[in-house]
Amino acid sequence: MSSRSTTDVRPGAPSRPPAPKAGRPAGRRSLFSRLGALPWLAPAVVLILGVVVWPVVEMVSTSLRRIDTTGTDHGPAGLVKYHKLFSDPRLPGVLTWTAVWTIAVVGLTMLISLALAQLFNQNFPGRRLTRWALIAPWAASVLMTAIGFRWMLDQVAGVFNRLLLDLGLIDHSRAWLGDAAHARPWLVLVAVFVSLPFTTYTLLAGLQTVPGEVYEAARVDGATPWQTYRKVTLPLLRPAFLVGLVINLINVFNSFPVIWGMTQGGPNADTATTTVLMYMLRGYDVAESAAMSVVNFAIVILMVVVFLKVSRWNGEES
Repeated sequence: MSSRSTTDVRPGAPSRPPAPKAGRPAGRRSLFSRLGALPWLAPAVVLILGVVVWPVVEMVSTSLRRIDTTGTDHGPAGLVKYHKLFSDPRLPGVLTWTAVWTIAVVGLTMLISLALAQLFNQNFPGRRLTRWALIAPWAASVLMTAIGFRWMLDQVAGVFNRLLLDLGLIDHSRAWLGDAAHARPWLVLVAVFVSLPFTTYTLLAGLQTVPGEVYEAARVDGATPWQTYRKVTLPLLRPAFLVGLVINLINVFNSFPVIWGMTQGGPNADTATTTVLMYMLRGYDVAESAAMSVVNFAIVILMVVVFLKVSRWNGEES
């Protein structure tokens, strides 16, 4: 006798829906499926809204108000603060110095870091010690480093003047930070000094991802060391180089501790960048300082967008 299924299925009879499995209700499962990845992205979205979007909204709102030094809001001001900002005779010089400062610091940092990364990628005695030594400017506070250089360059008690006097290179102590002509090169030097560790290690990480077989193939093809570096190393280093370049552009443009710690933007805002000027304005006009913040934010966004467009970040042809 043939066995028979306990469920009698007749031709043409409607099939019964399967019994729901034990577990979460179907409604709850469908709700989570409709939300997709939103529950996982929610913490990041909340963080971005609270740390980025909300401060930007408050910054723009503040720049359109009349707020005195005590923090009292006297109502809307429209674009009056922007007109006042762009009428400031110091602004053209500050913008020019900001551009020069950013290009000089980022350019020197990338070139020196590229050379250091190449050096640290080689095997030589004491390589581990020199790598550790490079971390020192990164581990120390940037403001502390700037203040240390300020005291080193002090006209009365600075060791730099003492050294030059003992060597007979100068006949009297000089105020190296007392005027813009002497202070600006020192500001660039200190900014490069504190920017080298991160950039060097970023490029070093990129160099260490280049397979050794690629160099072996270049040698077999008869490529010279310079041709290998230009045709093999640099193209493969491009992603790490762009990461270091973009981060340095943003950090240097927005840099505050180096300039404030050494010159406080003086004399007469001659060494102030837009970020330092923004801080200087907050002492007597909060709304104008907020307007400077909005301009700064717009410049950073524009600078990054233009750079990514020109450099073709993703490596694809437009």
